[in-house]
This record gives sequence, structure tokens and C-alpha cells, in this order.
Amino acid sequence: MNYLTAEKKEELFKEYGKSNTDTGSPEGQIALFSYRINHLTEHLKTHRKDYGTQRSLLKLVGKRRRLLDYLKDRDIERYRAIVKALNLRK
Repeated sequence: MNYLTAEKKEELFKEYGKSNTDTGSPEGQIALFSYRINHLTEHLKTHRKDYGTQRSLLKLVGKRRRLLDYLKDRDIERYRAIVKALNLRK
């Protein structure tokens, strides 16, 4: 079963992007990466030695970090809004 359906993607982009077809906005991409990161984290809690998934998770975290840095440089208000919405900082 696929955990990331087209409907779920559309819902994420609708909630965090400008529209449900706005797949290019940093906010939408960060939301999608965060959803995938949370899913992979749960997977790794039960399958600790799945190193392929672990590598994918680290790559995703790096991609999200770069997008967040980009957004921080361009528009600090949008950065703060997405960090707060996704609850990324403790």
C-alpha cells in the first residue's frame, strides 16, 4: 500500500502551498518532505537495520534543510510561518 497517494499530496499542497496544484512553492515542498520524513521515521522505529531507508531519510532531511535556508534568505515571514505550521522547531 502506498502511504503517499495523489489525494494526500494534493491536500498537502492545498494546505501549505498557494493552491492544490502549486507543487513548486518552497512551503508545499517542505510540507511534503516533512510528511515523508515523519513516515520514514516511523518505519525506522520498527526496522532499525533498514539502512537504505535510513539513507533516504537523511537525504530528505538535507533537502528540507536547504529549502528552509532558501526561504529564510528570501522571505523570513514565510519561513517563520511554515516552521510554526509544521511544528519543526522545539
